[in-house]
Amino acid sequence: MRPRPARLDRLPQQYFTALLARVAEAARAEGEPLIDLGRGNPEVGPPQHVIDRLTIAAAEERAHGYPPFRGLPELRQAIAERYRTVYDVELDPDTEVAVVPGTKTALVELAMVLAERGSSVLLPDPGYPDYPSGVALAAARLVPLRLDPATGWAPAFDEIRRDDVAAVYLNYPSNPCAVVAPPGVFSAAIRFAEETQAAIVHDFAYGDLVFDGRDPESFLATPGAKAVGVEMFSMSKTYGMAGWRLGFVVGSSEIVERLNLLQDHARAGIFTAVQEAGIAALTGPQDSVEQRRSRYEARRDRVVAALGETRVRPPVSEGSFYVWLELPEGVTAERLLLESRVAVAPGEGFGATGAGWARLSLAVTDEQLERGLERLVRAFG
Repeated sequence: MRPRPARLDRLPQQYFTALLARVAEAARAEGEPLIDLGRGNPEVGPPQHVIDRLTIAAAEERAHGYPPFRGLPELRQAIAERYRTVYDVELDPDTEVAVVPGTKTALVELAMVLAERGSSVLLPDPGYPDYPSGVALAAARLVPLRLDPATGWAPAFDEIRRDDVAAVYLNYPSNPCAVVAPPGVFSAAIRFAEETQAAIVHDFAYGDLVFDGRDPESFLATPGAKAVGVEMFSMSKTYGMAGWRLGFVVGSSEIVERLNLLQDHARAGIFTAVQEAGIAALTGPQDSVEQRRSRYEARRDRVVAALGETRVRPPVSEGSFYVWLELPEGVTAERLLLESRVAVAPGEGFGATGAGWARLSLAVTDEQLERGLERLVRAFG
């Protein structure tokens, strides 16, 4: 057999696989039961009417043939309607909506349809650790786009060379920084795209999980956005459908068509019953969305109150289900894991700018959170 293709060797280490393995190793050591506040896995699933629709749809005869490669028209219409009513964005469901098997898949595929070998893709630093995978498979060049804590973790576009930039990835509310988009960020990104001919990819996975009376803010609501980019909407965070693998890429008809073309060749659609359940989620009662959001906000408030009694600077959490925390001097994520038996996600795993920070997850039970906070308060002093 020939050596494996070089594209596989270009892939970075999978951060979350390594993190989970380290936590599992520590959990086996003697001591108090380990409390894991590092994972970003929704702890509550979808509302019952969504599960019921999946069950019924799975028993229907039509569910077991190949679905339309580009998704059920009713599903594309449902996401377009959500964008119109919730985010004040008009979408053509036929040309500006792509149905994808989860937005993690779309991250990889978008890099492949936007970037040529050797061109640059700007990724937020700190940013979601799976962003680099698609860049590697596309044989493009990863360029860190530093998020500046002094400006609310806004991208430092002025530090970036403007030659041969194929795409820019953004993510607000941010994972891991837990901030909403600072004022003017989306307009600045559009200007950058117009100057460089780059495409903008906005990861809107946590878009509905915003706190302190904020309204969700879609990148596509900014004038000029659809001409230069797309946004990814995840059913995982808004509706708790993390394992169902259903999401959308919406916006620029040119980018949507490229993505659909790749998917036409790579897969044969998404199980019809999952799509039917997605329609039920998008068009049915929305009270579960607010319940989910308010639950995370209450947990955020509890974290801020507890850590306010320590020497830690006020943590950041304007949205998502995370808290972004600057660790006090002498404290590291590894020390917390070994000495306090609390797992957090080390900030350096999200990029060089994340060094000295840690991500805490709010997607845990209230009991887990309270036990973890007791230990963190003792560790931070």
